[in-house]
Amino acid sequence: MKILHTGDWHVGRSIRGRSRASEHVEVLAEIAGIAETSAVDVVLVAGDVFDSAAPGPESEQIVYRALRDLALVAPVVVVAGNHDNPGRLEAVAPFLELGRVRVRSRITPPGEGGLMTDFNGLPLRVAAVPFVSQRGIVRADELMAADSGEHGGLYSERLARAIGMLCQSMTDDTVNVVIGHLMVHGGVLGGGERSAHTIFEYSVPSGAFPGHLSYVALGHLHRPQRISASAPVWYAGSPLQLDFGEVDDSKGVLLVEAEPGLPARVEMIGVTGGRRLRRIRGSLADIEGLAGEVGDSYLKVELEEKARAGLADEVRALFPQAVDVVLVGETAAEADLAPSRLGRDPVELFGEYLESRGAEDPAVSALFAELLAASHEA
Repeated sequence: MKILHTGDWHVGRSIRGRSRASEHVEVLAEIAGIAETSAVDVVLVAGDVFDSAAPGPESEQIVYRALRDLALVAPVVVVAGNHDNPGRLEAVAPFLELGRVRVRSRITPPGEGGLMTDFNGLPLRVAAVPFVSQRGIVRADELMAADSGEHGGLYSERLARAIGMLCQSMTDDTVNVVIGHLMVHGGVLGGGERSAHTIFEYSVPSGAFPGHLSYVALGHLHRPQRISASAPVWYAGSPLQLDFGEVDDSKGVLLVEAEPGLPARVEMIGVTGGRRLRRIRGSLADIEGLAGEVGDSYLKVELEEKARAGLADEVRALFPQAVDVVLVGETAAEADLAPSRLGRDPVELFGEYLESRGAEDPAVSALFAELLAASHEA
């Protein structure tokens, strides 16, 4: 059977206050086209379909139309990511299921939706592992543990135990898949992830995935990559460059061919839609010659100049698509070089605040993200 693996759409993400809605429409339509051309049997969407826990109507329209288009090709399974609001997804799940889209927002036991087996007669079992916060892992552990004596342990131990229970009834006569949104030891960040949720305390070892699995479809990291494990464990990455840490990343979806009893074969199919991100660096005189060569790419301009009034305006006159203008080697840039805060992720902004104060601390960032997530869950 053929499986399409995608995720980390982050619909609603802007870039320094500029909307990317039209790019998301283009990219998601391209993904639906790939699904149809490849005649896939199931589509796996591994979380972070939205960029915000409170998406606007435009973002919801883009996501739900994309899921509809995919479901016209094959059944779709979606798990919630750390950027998604589990309650909002649960609210629309009954309607989505009428259209062959199954949503799993919270980790649940195998018999309560955590393990899906009904895929139009296909010999396929799919275990769902939505993102679980530090607070949520306690509840998940209570739901999944075989007896009270198994409760407790580190985040990674508890989540690994939950994965094991979801997979324990899988047999060699079916294609056995896990779809999850989580951080695995050894994964490489792409630049646009929420750093507080990618630190070690939120990570699980690759050994948490049993070797008899046919495929593990992951979301959370934006760089497509295979994780070294006894089973094929892959991140599809984001289909659109979301942050300047991703300028060198190739973007696409993963086409997976699987059959019972064998590890899956994986092919990356590139996605061409959306505007690219690019960095340019030099003095104002150096970069002037690039004005006609950068196309419509969003730019981060790293200037080797002394700060002066109006410098950012001169850069943006040359490059209207410049969304970041920074001075290199200066201790402080003038105010008009600073990127807009409108539409940006609160955790990202908090991280920048800590950095500006020389107080970077992953534990503090993690606590801030946890409190923010708890406020959305309340």
